[in-house]
Amino acid sequence: MRRGGELNSIARRAIVMVILLASGSARAESLGADSARHLVLGKLFAFTCFDGSRGAGRVYGDGSVAGKIQVRGSGPIHSVWLPPGTLKVKGETVCASLTGMPIEPCFDLSRTDDRSFRGSVSGLNFAYCDFTQRPRSHSSEPLSLDPMQW
Repeated sequence: MRRGGELNSIARRAIVMVILLASGSARAESLGADSARHLVLGKLFAFTCFDGSRGAGRVYGDGSVAGKIQVRGSGPIHSVWLPPGTLKVKGETVCASLTGMPIEPCFDLSRTDDRSFRGSVSGLNFAYCDFTQRPRSHSSEPLSLDPMQW
C-alpha cells in the first residue's frame, strides 16, 4: 500500500506544480484569466519552482494538463496527466479542481517577459514556479528536464 500512497503524494505535488503552469521581476505584469489563457494554452513551458522541482508541460483548452516533473530537482521523472476540467477560470482567477484535495487552490500569475511568467499559490507568494515557453521542436526526442537544454 505504501507504493500507492507514495504515488498519490507525488501526484499531488506534481498537480500543484503543473497547475501553476496555467495559472515577479522588475517588469512583472499581473495576468488576468484571458491574458493567461492567450499566453499559455497549447504551448509547451519549462518550469522551475521554489523547492527545486522542475519539469515541462502543456495546458489544453479543456482544462487538462500533460507534462513531466522531477520533484525537488532530483530522483525519478514522473509523467503527469490531469483530466479535462482540472483548471477552471473563476472571474479573473485560474483555479484548480483536484480530486482528493480539501481546497480548490487559485493562482496569482505575473508575466515576466514575452515568453515567461511566474505563478504562485494565491496568498502564498513564496510558493511559486517560473515558466518559460520552449521553442517549437519537431524532434522526436523525449522531453528533457535539463535546464541547460531549454
